[in-house]
Amino acid sequence: MTSPAEPLLPGTRRALLHRIATAQAQGRSPSVVAAVQRQGRMVWDGSRSCVDGHAPDTDTQFRIGSLTKTFTAVLVLRLRDEGLLDLADPLEKHLPGTGVGDVTIHQLLGHSAGLAAESPAPWWERTPGSLRPELADVLGEQTRMHLPGRRHHYSNPGYTLLGALIEAVRGASWAEVLRTEILEPLSMLRTTPQEQAPHAGGWAVHPWADVMLPEPAEDLGLMAPAGQLWSTTADLLRFAAFLAEGDDRVLAAASVAEMREPSAPPESGDWDGHYGLGLQVIRRNGRTLVGHTGSLPGFLAALWISVEDDVAAVMFANITSGLLVGEVAAELVDIVAEAEPRIPEPWRPLPEVDQDLLALTGPWYWGTRANVLRLTPDRGLELQPLNGRGRGARFTARPDGSWIGLDGYYAGETLRLVRNEDGSVSHLDLGSFVFTREPYDPAAAVPGGVDPDGWRGLGS
Repeated sequence: MTSPAEPLLPGTRRALLHRIATAQAQGRSPSVVAAVQRQGRMVWDGSRSCVDGHAPDTDTQFRIGSLTKTFTAVLVLRLRDEGLLDLADPLEKHLPGTGVGDVTIHQLLGHSAGLAAESPAPWWERTPGSLRPELADVLGEQTRMHLPGRRHHYSNPGYTLLGALIEAVRGASWAEVLRTEILEPLSMLRTTPQEQAPHAGGWAVHPWADVMLPEPAEDLGLMAPAGQLWSTTADLLRFAAFLAEGDDRVLAAASVAEMREPSAPPESGDWDGHYGLGLQVIRRNGRTLVGHTGSLPGFLAALWISVEDDVAAVMFANITSGLLVGEVAAELVDIVAEAEPRIPEPWRPLPEVDQDLLALTGPWYWGTRANVLRLTPDRGLELQPLNGRGRGARFTARPDGSWIGLDGYYAGETLRLVRNEDGSVSHLDLGSFVFTREPYDPAAAVPGGVDPDGWRGLGS
């Protein structure tokens, strides 16, 4: 049983407040608001404002821009899990007539479909969506920038297509499907397509003078699945808990974990940044963060989660540019994770154990390379090099008595037991590799055979 999250220490709380206060002052944002969650519970929130007595709180809506894409991706994964589509399906199978129907749903989710980054002029973020009433108006004439599947190339029109796909399969509007399938089950009642009071106003700040200009808040129309939503820090922390652990009312933990895995090669030189399925994945300071950033004229937003540390942070600013909200939100995670490291749960033995599986544990050899096999919960196995370097993986049990690799070199590969005629285990077969109880065990079916004279010294 997980222990409840303890309140943050005073020093940690002050460090968090200092970080956002510095960001607001140096970034010259009219206001900022942020919150941190640990073990599924909000443990800190703070804000700063240029107007005394009018600082936003955890119930104040800000526009979250491209964070909307993560919600759209969840809806697509729900369709997949219900068997209504496959991520390998070409778009044309479910949404004909787009002109780019050969790209796959998976490629659209991971921004590897090769589509344009933006819709044709005028600037879609500052003009009404009514100017682009059809998908052809969103895609424009030059739809392809790269060959599909070759590289990551961020595409806002790609998520417009995914929104249209959801509507075609569900037979309801994207906003209605979002409300009934994500927002209501997760009690995210302050996340809406249109602003609802209390909400922040969007501002542009002059780059060379301390003066401001109000930004328009347009309805994005067909582009809504790429960036329409308004939300609060409290609501996005609820969403963060879901993205860390899943929720069977919305999407199973295994499917959410799939979203967090890199889906396409990163841009050249950006080896610490990847994109999963509707989620950004970054590596910084030895920590993996998943989440998304977002921007629309007048607003910046970021949500980052360290699943390993069980810490999430969200931050909003009502400014068009000039403040690296994504960087600051990541630093909020770092502050908590480093100042107050996660206390591990007590070790506990398994509630029961399969004696046949227990007999498999211990050393196994691939040729002369020593590995160790351990039991994990739910009849799972973990195979790791004995010296800690090299190929290893966790495996989950299949109904047929085999195991499937979950990660590492053997992700997706099958591990099975090969038995002798008397039923005893001869060896393990892992993707055709033979693992034996002794190095080159002569009693096992080692490919190429084993020299009958056995092991020898230099003078033999």
